[in-house]
Amino acid sequence: MMMFHSKPRRTLSPSFIFFFLFFFISLSFASKTTPKHHSQSLTYLWPLPSNFTSGNHSLSVDPLLTLSVIGNGGVASSPILDAAFDRYKGIIFKHAGFEFGKGFVRKLRERISLIAYDVVGLNILVHSDDDELQLGVDESYTLSVSKASESSVAWEATIEAHTVYGALRGLETFSQLCSFDYTTKTVQIQKAPWSIQDKPRFAYRGLMLDTSRHYLPINVIKQVIESMSYAKLNVLHWHIIDEESFPLEIPTYPNLWEGSYTKWERYTVEDAYEIVNFAKMRGINVMPEVDVPGHAESWGAGYPDLWPSPSCKEPLDVSKNFTFDVISGILSDMRKIFPFELFHLGGDEVHTDCWTNTSHVKEWLQSHNMTTKDAYEYFVLKAQDIALSKKWTPVNWEETFNTFPSKLHPETVVHNWLVSGVCAKAVAKGFRCIFSNQGVWYLDHLDVPWDEVYTADPLEFIHKESEEKLILGGEVCMWGETADASNVQQTIWPRAAAAAERMWSERDFTFTRNATLTALPRLQHFRCLLNRRGVPAAPVTNYYARRAPDGTGSYYDQ
Repeated sequence: MMMFHSKPRRTLSPSFIFFFLFFFISLSFASKTTPKHHSQSLTYLWPLPSNFTSGNHSLSVDPLLTLSVIGNGGVASSPILDAAFDRYKGIIFKHAGFEFGKGFVRKLRERISLIAYDVVGLNILVHSDDDELQLGVDESYTLSVSKASESSVAWEATIEAHTVYGALRGLETFSQLCSFDYTTKTVQIQKAPWSIQDKPRFAYRGLMLDTSRHYLPINVIKQVIESMSYAKLNVLHWHIIDEESFPLEIPTYPNLWEGSYTKWERYTVEDAYEIVNFAKMRGINVMPEVDVPGHAESWGAGYPDLWPSPSCKEPLDVSKNFTFDVISGILSDMRKIFPFELFHLGGDEVHTDCWTNTSHVKEWLQSHNMTTKDAYEYFVLKAQDIALSKKWTPVNWEETFNTFPSKLHPETVVHNWLVSGVCAKAVAKGFRCIFSNQGVWYLDHLDVPWDEVYTADPLEFIHKESEEKLILGGEVCMWGETADASNVQQTIWPRAAAAAERMWSERDFTFTRNATLTALPRLQHFRCLLNRRGVPAAPVTNYYARRAPDGTGSYYDQ
Protein backbone atom coordinates (compact mmCIF):
# COMPACT_ATOMS: atom_id res chain seq x y z
CA MET A 1 0.00 0.00 0.00
CA MET A 2 1.33 3.42 -0.89
CA MET A 3 0.67 5.90 1.94
CA PHE A 4 1.45 9.51 2.68
CA HIS A 5 3.37 10.37 5.87
CA SER A 6 3.34 13.99 7.00
CA LYS A 7 6.36 15.79 8.47
CA PRO A 8 6.22 17.85 11.70
CA ARG A 9 4.15 21.00 11.30
CA ARG A 10 5.77 24.39 11.02
CA THR A 11 4.59 27.75 12.29
CA LEU A 12 2.63 29.64 9.60
CA SER A 13 1.72 33.28 9.30
CA PRO A 14 -2.02 34.17 9.36
CA SER A 15 -1.83 35.51 5.80
CA PHE A 16 -0.23 32.27 4.58
CA ILE A 17 -2.97 30.20 6.21
CA PHE A 18 -5.73 32.44 4.85
CA PHE A 19 -4.35 32.31 1.31
CA PHE A 20 -4.12 28.53 1.20
CA LEU A 21 -7.42 27.96 2.97
CA PHE A 22 -9.01 30.10 0.27
CA PHE A 23 -7.21 28.06 -2.39
CA PHE A 24 -8.49 24.72 -1.05
CA ILE A 25 -12.01 25.95 -0.43
CA SER A 26 -12.14 27.06 -4.06
CA LEU A 27 -11.04 23.59 -5.14
CA SER A 28 -13.81 21.95 -3.16
CA PHE A 29 -16.50 23.48 -5.38
CA ALA A 30 -16.62 21.54 -8.61
CA SER A 31 -18.07 22.98 -11.76
CA LYS A 32 -21.69 21.88 -12.06
CA THR A 33 -22.09 22.80 -15.70
CA THR A 34 -22.37 20.20 -18.40
CA PRO A 35 -20.19 20.72 -21.51
CA LYS A 36 -22.32 21.85 -24.39
CA HIS A 37 -21.35 18.83 -26.49
CA HIS A 38 -22.65 16.45 -23.81
CA SER A 39 -26.14 15.10 -23.41
CA GLN A 40 -27.09 14.53 -19.79
CA SER A 41 -29.01 11.41 -20.79
CA LEU A 42 -25.90 9.65 -22.17
CA THR A 43 -23.14 7.93 -20.24
CA TYR A 44 -19.73 8.78 -21.63
CA LEU A 45 -17.99 5.51 -20.91
CA TRP A 46 -16.63 3.41 -23.79
CA PRO A 47 -17.30 0.56 -24.05
CA LEU A 48 -20.54 0.87 -22.11
CA PRO A 49 -20.61 -1.23 -18.90
CA SER A 50 -23.08 -4.06 -18.45
CA ASN A 51 -24.91 -2.46 -15.51
CA PHE A 52 -24.46 0.84 -13.77
CA THR A 53 -26.15 3.54 -11.72
CA SER A 54 -25.01 7.10 -11.09
CA GLY A 55 -26.01 10.14 -9.08
CA ASN A 56 -25.64 13.91 -9.26
CA HIS A 57 -22.61 14.75 -7.11
CA SER A 58 -19.31 16.18 -8.34
CA LEU A 59 -16.21 14.96 -6.54
CA SER A 60 -12.63 16.19 -6.58
CA VAL A 61 -9.82 13.63 -6.89
CA ASP A 62 -6.56 14.00 -5.04
CA PRO A 63 -3.53 14.27 -7.37
CA LEU A 64 -1.68 12.29 -4.69
CA LEU A 65 -4.21 9.47 -5.10
CA THR A 66 -3.01 6.36 -3.26
CA LEU A 67 -3.45 2.72 -4.17
CA SER A 68 -4.33 -0.12 -1.82
CA VAL A 69 -4.31 -3.62 -3.35
CA ILE A 70 -5.92 -6.30 -1.20
CA GLY A 71 -5.99 -10.03 -1.90
CA ASN A 72 -7.82 -12.79 -0.11
CA GLY A 73 -5.02 -12.94 2.42
CA GLY A 74 -4.82 -9.21 3.11
CA VAL A 75 -2.59 -6.52 1.62
CA ALA A 76 -1.21 -7.84 -1.65
CA SER A 77 1.46 -6.92 -4.14
CA SER A 78 0.79 -7.02 -7.86
CA PRO A 79 3.42 -5.76 -10.30
CA ILE A 80 0.74 -5.67 -13.02
CA LEU A 81 -1.58 -3.48 -10.96
CA ASP A 82 1.21 -1.30 -9.53
CA ALA A 83 2.44 -0.52 -13.05
CA ALA A 84 -1.10 0.06 -14.30
CA PHE A 85 -1.90 2.43 -11.44
CA ASP A 86 1.18 4.49 -12.25
CA ARG A 87 0.17 4.60 -15.93
CA TYR A 88 -3.36 5.68 -15.17
CA LYS A 89 -2.25 8.33 -12.68
CA GLY A 90 -0.15 9.75 -15.50
CA ILE A 91 -3.24 9.77 -17.73
CA ILE A 92 -5.70 11.15 -15.17
CA PHE A 93 -3.39 13.89 -13.90
CA LYS A 94 -1.64 14.68 -17.15
CA HIS A 95 -2.98 18.21 -17.61
CA ALA A 96 -0.30 20.83 -18.34
CA GLY A 97 1.17 22.29 -15.17
CA PHE A 98 -0.20 19.58 -12.95
CA GLU A 99 3.23 18.39 -11.86
CA PHE A 100 3.68 21.85 -10.36
CA GLY A 101 0.29 21.49 -8.72
CA LYS A 102 1.23 18.18 -7.16
CA GLY A 103 4.33 19.65 -5.58
CA PHE A 104 2.36 22.65 -4.47
CA VAL A 105 -0.27 20.49 -2.76
CA ARG A 106 2.33 18.22 -1.20
CA LYS A 107 4.23 21.16 0.28
CA LEU A 108 1.06 22.62 1.74
CA ARG A 109 0.01 19.31 3.25
CA GLU A 110 3.37 18.96 4.91
CA ARG A 111 2.73 22.28 6.62
CA ILE A 112 -0.91 22.23 7.65
CA SER A 113 -2.17 18.66 6.92
CA LEU A 114 -5.31 20.06 5.30
CA ILE A 115 -7.19 17.65 3.01
CA ALA A 116 -9.72 19.22 0.65
CA TYR A 117 -10.25 16.39 -1.81
CA ASP A 118 -13.24 14.06 -1.85
CA VAL A 119 -11.47 11.00 -3.26
CA VAL A 120 -7.97 10.44 -1.89
CA GLY A 121 -7.43 6.72 -2.46
CA LEU A 122 -8.35 3.80 -4.69
CA ASN A 123 -8.91 0.36 -3.20
CA ILE A 124 -8.52 -2.71 -5.41
CA LEU A 125 -9.65 -6.10 -4.15
CA VAL A 126 -8.49 -9.07 -6.25
CA HIS A 127 -9.69 -12.54 -5.27
CA SER A 128 -7.09 -14.59 -7.17
CA ASP A 129 -3.31 -14.20 -7.27
CA ASP A 130 -3.10 -16.21 -10.52
CA ASP A 131 -1.95 -13.85 -13.29
CA GLU A 132 -1.89 -16.40 -16.12
CA LEU A 133 -3.39 -14.78 -19.20
CA GLN A 134 -5.31 -17.10 -21.50
CA LEU A 135 -8.48 -17.14 -23.54
CA GLY A 136 -11.52 -16.74 -21.31
CA VAL A 137 -9.70 -15.27 -18.31
CA ASP A 138 -12.19 -13.58 -15.99
CA GLU A 139 -12.25 -9.87 -16.88
CA SER A 140 -15.34 -8.98 -14.86
CA TYR A 141 -15.17 -6.28 -12.20
CA THR A 142 -17.25 -4.03 -10.04
CA LEU A 143 -16.45 -0.36 -9.49
CA SER A 144 -18.02 1.84 -6.85
CA VAL A 145 -17.48 5.48 -6.01
CA SER A 146 -19.51 6.02 -2.88
CA LYS A 147 -19.47 7.42 0.64
CA ALA A 148 -17.54 5.36 3.16
CA SER A 149 -20.69 5.19 5.29
CA GLU A 150 -24.08 6.85 5.45
CA SER A 151 -22.87 9.31 8.09
CA SER A 152 -19.49 9.93 6.51
CA VAL A 153 -18.45 12.90 4.40
CA ALA A 154 -15.54 10.93 2.95
CA TRP A 155 -15.85 9.10 -0.37
CA GLU A 156 -14.24 5.82 -1.42
CA ALA A 157 -13.38 4.41 -4.84
CA THR A 158 -13.21 0.62 -4.92
CA ILE A 159 -12.59 -1.90 -7.69
CA GLU A 160 -13.29 -5.56 -7.01
CA ALA A 161 -12.35 -8.33 -9.44
CA HIS A 162 -11.58 -12.04 -9.53
CA THR A 163 -8.32 -11.48 -11.44
CA VAL A 164 -5.83 -8.69 -12.01
CA TYR A 165 -7.12 -8.49 -15.59
CA GLY A 166 -10.61 -7.66 -14.39
CA ALA A 167 -9.04 -5.02 -12.18
CA LEU A 168 -7.24 -3.58 -15.21
CA ARG A 169 -10.57 -3.18 -17.00
CA GLY A 170 -11.94 -1.49 -13.90
CA LEU A 171 -8.99 0.91 -13.83
CA GLU A 172 -9.73 1.91 -17.41
CA THR A 173 -13.34 2.65 -16.51
CA PHE A 174 -12.26 4.60 -13.42
CA SER A 175 -9.93 6.70 -15.58
CA GLN A 176 -12.84 7.53 -17.89
CA LEU A 177 -14.91 8.71 -14.92
CA CYS A 178 -12.20 11.25 -14.16
CA SER A 179 -11.97 14.50 -16.10
CA PHE A 180 -10.07 17.73 -15.66
CA ASP A 181 -12.17 20.72 -14.63
CA TYR A 182 -10.77 23.91 -16.11
CA THR A 183 -12.62 26.15 -13.64
CA THR A 184 -11.35 24.60 -10.42
CA LYS A 185 -8.22 23.16 -12.04
CA THR A 186 -8.88 19.83 -10.36
CA VAL A 187 -9.70 16.35 -11.58
CA GLN A 188 -13.38 15.64 -11.03
CA ILE A 189 -15.69 12.64 -11.00
CA GLN A 190 -19.12 13.77 -12.16
CA LYS A 191 -22.48 12.10 -11.45
CA ALA A 192 -21.35 10.32 -8.28
CA PRO A 193 -22.12 8.02 -6.60
CA TRP A 194 -21.29 5.34 -9.18
CA SER A 195 -22.05 1.64 -8.97
CA ILE A 196 -20.81 -0.39 -11.95
CA GLN A 197 -20.98 -4.14 -12.55
CA ASP A 198 -19.25 -5.05 -15.77
CA LYS A 199 -18.07 -8.02 -17.80
CA PRO A 200 -17.27 -8.67 -21.48
CA ARG A 201 -19.79 -10.12 -23.88
CA PHE A 202 -17.12 -12.13 -25.75
CA ALA A 203 -13.87 -13.71 -24.56
CA TYR A 204 -11.98 -12.86 -27.76
CA ARG A 205 -11.90 -9.17 -28.76
CA GLY A 206 -9.13 -8.75 -31.25
CA LEU A 207 -7.20 -6.42 -33.51
CA MET A 208 -5.06 -7.83 -36.32
CA LEU A 209 -1.87 -5.93 -37.13
CA ASP A 210 0.03 -6.64 -40.37
CA THR A 211 3.79 -6.05 -40.13
CA SER A 212 4.72 -7.79 -43.38
CA ARG A 213 3.27 -5.38 -45.95
CA HIS A 214 4.87 -2.49 -44.07
CA TYR A 215 7.32 -2.88 -41.22
CA LEU A 216 6.13 -1.27 -37.98
CA PRO A 217 8.77 -0.30 -35.39
CA ILE A 218 8.50 -1.75 -31.91
CA ASN A 219 7.40 1.53 -30.37
CA VAL A 220 4.52 1.80 -32.88
CA ILE A 221 3.33 -1.73 -32.05
CA LYS A 222 3.44 -0.80 -28.37
CA GLN A 223 1.41 2.34 -29.06
CA VAL A 224 -1.21 0.20 -30.79
CA ILE A 225 -1.29 -2.22 -27.83
CA GLU A 226 -1.61 0.64 -25.36
CA SER A 227 -4.50 2.13 -27.31
CA MET A 228 -6.19 -1.30 -27.47
CA SER A 229 -6.34 -1.38 -23.68
CA TYR A 230 -8.32 1.89 -23.67
CA ALA A 231 -11.11 0.15 -25.62
CA LYS A 232 -10.81 -3.10 -23.63
CA LEU A 233 -9.62 -5.14 -26.62
CA ASN A 234 -7.70 -8.18 -25.43
CA VAL A 235 -6.02 -10.00 -28.35
CA LEU A 236 -3.38 -8.66 -30.72
CA HIS A 237 -3.38 -10.93 -33.77
CA TRP A 238 0.14 -10.33 -35.03
CA HIS A 239 0.29 -11.06 -38.75
CA ILE A 240 4.08 -11.00 -38.69
CA ILE A 241 4.93 -12.75 -41.96
CA ASP A 242 3.52 -12.73 -45.47
CA GLU A 243 4.70 -13.04 -49.05
CA GLU A 244 6.21 -9.55 -49.08
CA SER A 245 8.56 -9.91 -46.10
CA PHE A 246 9.71 -12.25 -43.34
CA PRO A 247 10.90 -9.89 -40.58
CA LEU A 248 11.03 -12.26 -37.57
CA GLU A 249 14.18 -13.95 -36.27
CA ILE A 250 13.89 -17.75 -36.23
CA PRO A 251 17.00 -19.18 -34.51
CA THR A 252 16.46 -22.72 -35.81
CA TYR A 253 16.39 -21.45 -39.40
CA PRO A 254 18.40 -18.22 -39.19
CA ASN A 255 18.27 -17.42 -42.91
CA LEU A 256 14.50 -16.98 -42.93
CA TRP A 257 14.68 -13.30 -42.11
CA GLU A 258 16.74 -12.80 -45.24
CA GLY A 259 13.21 -12.31 -46.54
CA SER A 260 12.85 -9.01 -44.67
CA TYR A 261 12.74 -5.79 -46.70
CA THR A 262 16.09 -4.67 -45.28
CA LYS A 263 18.29 -5.71 -42.38
CA TRP A 264 16.91 -2.76 -40.41
CA GLU A 265 13.29 -3.88 -40.73
CA ARG A 266 13.35 -6.93 -38.52
CA TYR A 267 12.17 -8.22 -35.13
CA THR A 268 14.62 -10.10 -32.92
CA VAL A 269 13.51 -12.81 -30.53
CA GLU A 270 14.02 -10.27 -27.76
CA ASP A 271 11.75 -7.78 -29.57
CA ALA A 272 8.99 -10.37 -29.76
CA TYR A 273 9.38 -11.21 -26.07
CA GLU A 274 9.15 -7.52 -25.25
CA ILE A 275 5.94 -7.11 -27.23
CA VAL A 276 4.34 -10.14 -25.57
CA ASN A 277 5.28 -8.96 -22.08
CA PHE A 278 4.22 -5.37 -22.79
CA ALA A 279 0.84 -6.68 -23.93
CA LYS A 280 0.41 -8.97 -20.91
CA MET A 281 0.90 -6.04 -18.55
CA ARG A 282 -2.20 -4.56 -20.21
CA GLY A 283 -4.24 -7.77 -20.19
CA ILE A 284 -3.72 -8.42 -23.90
CA ASN A 285 -2.76 -11.75 -25.45
CA VAL A 286 -0.65 -11.93 -28.60
CA MET A 287 -1.66 -14.50 -31.22
CA PRO A 288 1.00 -14.89 -33.94
CA GLU A 289 0.22 -15.97 -37.49
CA VAL A 290 2.32 -18.03 -39.88
CA ASP A 291 0.21 -18.22 -43.04
CA VAL A 292 0.70 -21.49 -44.94
CA PRO A 293 0.88 -22.74 -47.59
CA GLY A 294 0.11 -19.54 -49.52
CA HIS A 295 1.38 -16.02 -48.77
CA ALA A 296 4.86 -17.42 -48.17
CA GLU A 297 7.07 -16.29 -51.06
CA SER A 298 9.38 -14.38 -48.69
CA TRP A 299 10.47 -17.63 -47.02
CA GLY A 300 12.45 -18.65 -50.06
CA ALA A 301 14.78 -15.65 -49.90
CA GLY A 302 16.71 -17.51 -47.23
CA TYR A 303 15.81 -21.07 -48.22
CA PRO A 304 15.07 -21.30 -51.96
CA ASP A 305 14.23 -25.01 -51.66
CA LEU A 306 10.92 -23.95 -50.09
CA TRP A 307 9.80 -22.59 -53.47
CA PRO A 308 8.37 -25.02 -56.01
CA SER A 309 10.87 -23.38 -58.40
CA PRO A 310 12.82 -20.10 -58.71
CA SER A 311 10.26 -18.88 -61.21
CA CYS A 312 7.18 -20.16 -59.35
CA LYS A 313 7.49 -19.26 -55.68
CA GLU A 314 4.23 -20.04 -53.91
CA PRO A 315 2.48 -21.91 -52.40
CA LEU A 316 5.26 -23.56 -50.41
CA ASP A 317 6.52 -26.80 -51.90
CA VAL A 318 4.09 -29.48 -50.68
CA SER A 319 6.26 -32.33 -51.99
CA LYS A 320 9.29 -31.84 -49.68
CA ASN A 321 9.68 -32.97 -46.10
CA PHE A 322 12.01 -30.00 -45.68
CA THR A 323 9.02 -27.66 -45.98
CA PHE A 324 7.35 -29.21 -42.95
CA ASP A 325 10.66 -29.40 -41.05
CA VAL A 326 10.93 -25.62 -41.44
CA ILE A 327 7.35 -25.08 -40.31
CA SER A 328 8.00 -27.25 -37.26
CA GLY A 329 11.17 -25.31 -36.47
CA ILE A 330 9.37 -21.98 -36.77
CA LEU A 331 6.58 -23.10 -34.47
CA SER A 332 9.02 -24.58 -31.93
CA ASP A 333 10.93 -21.31 -31.73
CA MET A 334 7.76 -19.24 -31.56
CA ARG A 335 6.26 -21.44 -28.84
CA LYS A 336 9.03 -20.24 -26.55
CA ILE A 337 7.90 -16.66 -27.09
CA PHE A 338 4.11 -16.77 -27.39
CA PRO A 339 2.27 -18.46 -24.49
CA PHE A 340 -1.24 -17.81 -25.84
CA GLU A 341 -3.11 -21.03 -26.61
CA LEU A 342 -4.23 -19.96 -30.10
CA PHE A 343 -1.93 -19.99 -33.12
CA HIS A 344 -3.04 -18.77 -36.54
CA LEU A 345 -1.99 -20.96 -39.48
CA GLY A 346 -3.62 -18.89 -42.22
CA GLY A 347 -4.62 -21.15 -45.09
CA ASP A 348 -6.32 -18.49 -47.20
CA GLU A 349 -6.02 -17.56 -50.86
CA VAL A 350 -4.03 -20.63 -51.90
CA HIS A 351 -3.52 -20.59 -55.67
CA THR A 352 -2.05 -23.94 -56.66
CA ASP A 353 -0.87 -23.26 -60.23
CA CYS A 354 2.78 -23.57 -59.19
CA TRP A 355 2.17 -27.10 -57.99
CA THR A 356 0.82 -28.23 -61.35
CA ASN A 357 3.32 -26.17 -63.34
CA THR A 358 6.42 -27.49 -61.58
CA SER A 359 7.50 -30.92 -62.79
CA HIS A 360 8.72 -32.48 -59.52
CA VAL A 361 5.65 -31.30 -57.58
CA LYS A 362 3.35 -32.52 -60.36
CA GLU A 363 5.04 -35.94 -60.28
CA TRP A 364 4.65 -36.05 -56.49
CA LEU A 365 0.93 -35.31 -56.83
CA GLN A 366 0.53 -38.07 -59.38
CA SER A 367 2.48 -40.59 -57.31
CA HIS A 368 0.29 -39.84 -54.30
CA ASN A 369 -2.89 -39.85 -56.38
CA MET A 370 -3.69 -36.30 -55.29
CA THR A 371 -5.37 -33.36 -56.96
CA THR A 372 -4.21 -29.89 -56.03
CA LYS A 373 -7.28 -29.63 -53.80
CA ASP A 374 -6.19 -32.81 -52.05
CA ALA A 375 -2.69 -31.40 -51.64
CA TYR A 376 -4.07 -28.18 -50.15
CA GLU A 377 -6.00 -30.23 -47.61
CA TYR A 378 -2.93 -32.41 -46.91
CA PHE A 379 -0.77 -29.34 -46.28
CA VAL A 380 -3.24 -27.60 -43.95
CA LEU A 381 -3.88 -30.74 -41.91
CA LYS A 382 -0.19 -31.53 -41.58
CA ALA A 383 0.47 -27.97 -40.38
CA GLN A 384 -2.38 -28.35 -37.90
CA ASP A 385 -0.81 -31.55 -36.55
CA ILE A 386 2.48 -29.71 -36.04
CA ALA A 387 0.73 -26.92 -34.12
CA LEU A 388 -1.25 -29.39 -32.02
CA SER A 389 1.93 -31.30 -31.17
CA LYS A 390 3.26 -28.07 -29.64
CA LYS A 391 0.09 -27.67 -27.57
CA TRP A 392 -1.36 -24.92 -29.74
CA THR A 393 -4.98 -24.70 -30.87
CA PRO A 394 -5.00 -24.02 -34.63
CA VAL A 395 -6.86 -21.06 -36.11
CA ASN A 396 -7.46 -21.06 -39.88
CA TRP A 397 -9.02 -18.63 -42.29
CA GLU A 398 -12.44 -19.67 -43.55
CA GLU A 399 -11.30 -21.12 -46.90
CA THR A 400 -10.12 -24.24 -45.08
CA PHE A 401 -13.59 -24.71 -43.60
CA ASN A 402 -15.29 -23.90 -46.91
CA THR A 403 -13.18 -26.49 -48.75
CA PHE A 404 -12.87 -29.51 -46.43
CA PRO A 405 -14.85 -28.90 -43.20
CA SER A 406 -15.16 -32.57 -42.25
CA LYS A 407 -11.38 -33.05 -42.34
CA LEU A 408 -10.36 -30.17 -40.07
CA HIS A 409 -9.27 -31.03 -36.56
CA PRO A 410 -12.30 -30.63 -34.28
CA GLU A 411 -10.41 -28.10 -32.14
CA THR A 412 -9.94 -25.81 -35.15
CA VAL A 413 -11.10 -22.22 -34.74
CA VAL A 414 -12.56 -20.97 -38.02
CA HIS A 415 -11.72 -17.35 -38.81
CA ASN A 416 -14.38 -15.70 -40.98
CA TRP A 417 -13.38 -12.92 -43.35
CA LEU A 418 -14.81 -13.40 -46.83
CA VAL A 419 -18.58 -13.33 -46.54
CA SER A 420 -21.43 -13.19 -44.03
CA GLY A 421 -22.86 -16.34 -42.52
CA VAL A 422 -19.70 -18.43 -42.30
CA CYS A 423 -19.60 -18.41 -38.51
CA ALA A 424 -23.20 -19.63 -38.44
CA LYS A 425 -22.25 -22.55 -40.69
CA ALA A 426 -19.10 -23.30 -38.67
CA VAL A 427 -20.78 -23.40 -35.26
CA ALA A 428 -23.58 -25.54 -36.70
CA LYS A 429 -20.88 -28.15 -37.36
CA GLY A 430 -19.44 -27.79 -33.87
CA PHE A 431 -16.46 -25.53 -34.65
CA ARG A 432 -15.61 -22.37 -32.76
CA CYS A 433 -15.46 -19.19 -34.82
CA ILE A 434 -14.01 -15.66 -34.89
CA PHE A 435 -15.94 -13.00 -36.81
CA SER A 436 -14.05 -10.57 -39.09
CA ASN A 437 -16.36 -10.04 -42.05
CA GLN A 438 -14.33 -7.93 -44.49
CA GLY A 439 -17.39 -5.93 -45.50
CA VAL A 440 -17.53 -4.31 -42.06
CA TRP A 441 -14.48 -5.14 -39.94
CA TYR A 442 -11.56 -4.72 -42.36
CA LEU A 443 -10.07 -1.38 -41.35
CA ASP A 444 -8.18 -0.97 -44.62
CA HIS A 445 -11.59 -0.62 -46.30
CA LEU A 446 -11.63 3.12 -45.79
CA ASP A 447 -15.13 3.69 -47.11
CA VAL A 448 -16.87 1.63 -44.41
CA PRO A 449 -18.52 4.16 -42.05
CA TRP A 450 -18.41 3.90 -38.29
CA ASP A 451 -22.07 2.93 -37.92
CA GLU A 452 -21.72 -0.12 -40.17
CA VAL A 453 -18.76 -1.21 -38.04
CA TYR A 454 -20.83 -0.59 -34.91
CA THR A 455 -23.96 -2.48 -35.91
CA ALA A 456 -22.18 -5.58 -37.28
CA ASP A 457 -22.53 -8.47 -34.88
CA PRO A 458 -20.56 -11.72 -34.46
CA LEU A 459 -23.79 -13.57 -33.68
CA GLU A 460 -25.45 -12.77 -37.00
CA PHE A 461 -27.72 -15.61 -38.23
CA ILE A 462 -27.11 -17.60 -35.03
CA HIS A 463 -30.13 -18.27 -32.82
CA LYS A 464 -29.32 -21.35 -30.73
CA GLU A 465 -27.73 -20.66 -27.36
CA SER A 466 -25.50 -23.72 -27.72
CA GLU A 467 -24.14 -22.35 -31.00
CA GLU A 468 -23.77 -18.78 -29.69
CA LYS A 469 -21.35 -20.14 -27.07
CA LEU A 470 -19.06 -21.34 -29.89
CA ILE A 471 -18.50 -17.78 -31.12
CA LEU A 472 -15.29 -16.75 -29.41
CA GLY A 473 -15.80 -13.15 -30.48
CA GLY A 474 -14.49 -11.00 -33.26
CA GLU A 475 -11.56 -9.09 -34.64
CA VAL A 476 -10.99 -5.96 -36.67
CA CYS A 477 -8.20 -6.37 -39.23
CA MET A 478 -5.59 -3.74 -40.03
CA TRP A 479 -4.03 -4.98 -43.25
CA GLY A 480 -0.89 -3.07 -44.08
CA GLU A 481 -0.79 -2.54 -47.84
CA THR A 482 -1.63 1.16 -47.44
CA ALA A 483 -0.73 1.69 -43.78
CA ASP A 484 2.62 2.19 -42.11
CA ALA A 485 3.91 4.01 -39.04
CA SER A 486 2.75 7.34 -40.47
CA ASN A 487 -0.96 6.52 -40.56
CA VAL A 488 -1.71 3.17 -38.94
CA GLN A 489 -3.25 4.60 -35.77
CA GLN A 490 -5.46 7.01 -37.72
CA THR A 491 -6.69 4.05 -39.74
CA ILE A 492 -7.37 1.87 -36.70
CA TRP A 493 -9.10 4.50 -34.59
CA PRO A 494 -11.84 5.37 -33.97
CA ARG A 495 -13.60 2.68 -36.04
CA ALA A 496 -11.95 -0.15 -34.06
CA ALA A 497 -13.60 1.31 -30.98
CA ALA A 498 -17.02 0.86 -32.60
CA ALA A 499 -16.33 -2.87 -32.92
CA ALA A 500 -14.81 -2.95 -29.43
CA GLU A 501 -18.08 -1.84 -27.83
CA ARG A 502 -20.00 -4.38 -29.89
CA MET A 503 -17.75 -7.12 -28.51
CA TRP A 504 -17.71 -5.92 -24.90
CA SER A 505 -21.14 -4.45 -24.16
CA GLU A 506 -24.49 -6.17 -23.92
CA ARG A 507 -26.11 -6.23 -27.35
CA ASP A 508 -29.59 -5.35 -26.11
CA PHE A 509 -28.19 -2.33 -24.32
CA THR A 510 -26.27 -0.85 -27.24
CA PHE A 511 -27.93 -2.17 -30.38
CA THR A 512 -30.31 0.48 -31.59
CA ARG A 513 -31.62 1.66 -34.91
CA ASN A 514 -30.80 5.22 -33.94
CA ALA A 515 -27.09 4.81 -33.30
CA THR A 516 -26.51 8.38 -34.48
CA LEU A 517 -28.27 9.69 -31.38
CA THR A 518 -27.13 7.16 -28.79
CA ALA A 519 -23.69 5.98 -29.90
CA LEU A 520 -22.23 8.72 -32.12
CA PRO A 521 -21.82 11.40 -29.40
CA ARG A 522 -20.24 8.83 -27.11
CA LEU A 523 -17.89 7.59 -29.84
CA GLN A 524 -16.89 11.17 -30.67
CA HIS A 525 -16.18 11.69 -26.98
CA PHE A 526 -14.04 8.53 -26.91
CA ARG A 527 -12.18 9.67 -30.01
CA CYS A 528 -11.34 12.89 -28.16
CA LEU A 529 -10.21 10.86 -25.16
CA LEU A 530 -7.85 8.96 -27.46
CA ASN A 531 -6.51 12.23 -28.86
CA ARG A 532 -5.90 13.58 -25.35
CA ARG A 533 -4.01 10.41 -24.53
CA GLY A 534 -1.75 10.87 -27.53
CA VAL A 535 -3.49 8.49 -29.93
CA PRO A 536 -3.96 10.19 -33.33
CA ALA A 537 -7.48 8.88 -33.90
CA ALA A 538 -9.11 10.34 -37.01
CA PRO A 539 -12.50 12.10 -37.06
CA VAL A 540 -15.44 9.73 -36.63
CA THR A 541 -17.70 11.01 -39.41
CA ASN A 542 -15.29 11.40 -42.33
CA TYR A 543 -16.54 9.69 -45.48
CA TYR A 544 -13.10 8.12 -45.87
CA ALA A 545 -11.42 6.89 -42.71
CA ARG A 546 -8.11 8.38 -41.49
CA ARG A 547 -8.58 11.66 -43.38
CA ALA A 548 -7.91 14.96 -41.65
CA PRO A 549 -10.88 17.16 -40.66
CA ASP A 550 -12.65 18.92 -43.51
CA GLY A 551 -12.62 22.25 -41.68
CA THR A 552 -12.58 24.01 -38.36
CA GLY A 553 -14.60 22.92 -35.36
CA SER A 554 -14.68 21.04 -32.10
CA TYR A 555 -13.27 17.56 -32.20
CA TYR A 556 -16.38 16.48 -30.30
CA ASP A 557 -18.38 17.21 -33.46
CA GLN A 558 -16.14 15.47 -36.02
